[in-house]
Amino acid sequence: MSAQQEVADGLSAPVVTLAFTGSRTETDEATSKLSVESQAALRQFSLERMTGYGVDYADAVELRGRVIEGHDWLPVASELAEVCLRRVKGAVGTTGRPTRVAYQRRASALLRMSQMMTLTDSTERRAIFARAAELYAQATESSGDRERVTIDTDCGPLAGWLVSAGDTAVGSAIVIGGVEGWAMDFDSLGEALAARGIDALLLDGPGQGETRLTHEHYLTTKWRDAYERAVDHLDERSPGRPIGFIGNSMGGSVAMAVAAHDTRIRACVGNGGIHAPWLVPPSMGTFFSKMVATCGTGDPDRAVDVWKTVNPLADGPNAGYPLLVVQGGQDPMISMDLAQILLQGAPTDDKQMVVFSDGNHCVYNHKHDRDALIADWMTARLCGLPSPEFTN
Repeated sequence: MSAQQEVADGLSAPVVTLAFTGSRTETDEATSKLSVESQAALRQFSLERMTGYGVDYADAVELRGRVIEGHDWLPVASELAEVCLRRVKGAVGTTGRPTRVAYQRRASALLRMSQMMTLTDSTERRAIFARAAELYAQATESSGDRERVTIDTDCGPLAGWLVSAGDTAVGSAIVIGGVEGWAMDFDSLGEALAARGIDALLLDGPGQGETRLTHEHYLTTKWRDAYERAVDHLDERSPGRPIGFIGNSMGGSVAMAVAAHDTRIRACVGNGGIHAPWLVPPSMGTFFSKMVATCGTGDPDRAVDVWKTVNPLADGPNAGYPLLVVQGGQDPMISMDLAQILLQGAPTDDKQMVVFSDGNHCVYNHKHDRDALIADWMTARLCGLPSPEFTN
């Protein structure tokens, strides 16, 4: 991307052209010439999924366009982040605050996207993610609408961000991602909750985000204790206030497993989870490798043993909790049959499922509608109101 100043014939006013690669037709012929990693990145991270993780639409288009042209995923995303940061430097004073916040968050999202295809917790990956978190923190300092949170546990710190509803708060909720797509990636859901009076703790659980890459706190058989401390944090911050739990992708399975055992959880949402995470086969390649890496091990059998302890269908002292399952009708990872198994097997009679007929995994292609649906339902259930009706 470059800016070029031109002076048209007969005109004294300069014309500044901002140059972009722009979208490229993603034919099989074009993608077949790319590296295996580039092909995988384009396949796994659609425009909808990237924007769902907070990447600006224009940045997502430019990233995919450059990769189609033969450039590698990580350096392109990193370069686009630097473009955003140059615009941050140009925004000065109080009037420049909105611009700084917007471009710091855009840069953070691009850096988070840049490391998505890295399967090992390398020094480079840790540095990239730490920089993304720092940029997000800088935007937070300027916006003042959320705060950084660190929660101590016996296995190491949990990292997160609290999006506060302010003095009007009527409840609290934990929001987690899955094997990929972590706390900062779901900040739109946190904002939707806060707008409705629910303090939202965007949390990197064991094996996720900063908790993993900065604090080396992985998913182990003690994962439940860590989430209990996160619930403690909200309970101690606002004693007696009702608490909800929202999990996205494999985080939906975790959220349900926590909800059944912690009587302080008054409502739960599973968006894209599966009834038996340990049944994900090694043939799923990259995704299975990421599940293993979540556990901080290179031993697949050891990782499967850990994932076997994440059982969203297990009974517990909080069985009967209100449950909303959100499902994409065109989810390539979780079929409708699997979603029905999850719904029917959940240890509660107070449950329902909402299906977006053309929805992809985690319904990223209906992000705003999804966030409103989840936030409205969670607010109603935490306030003791009937579930809202969902219609087209």
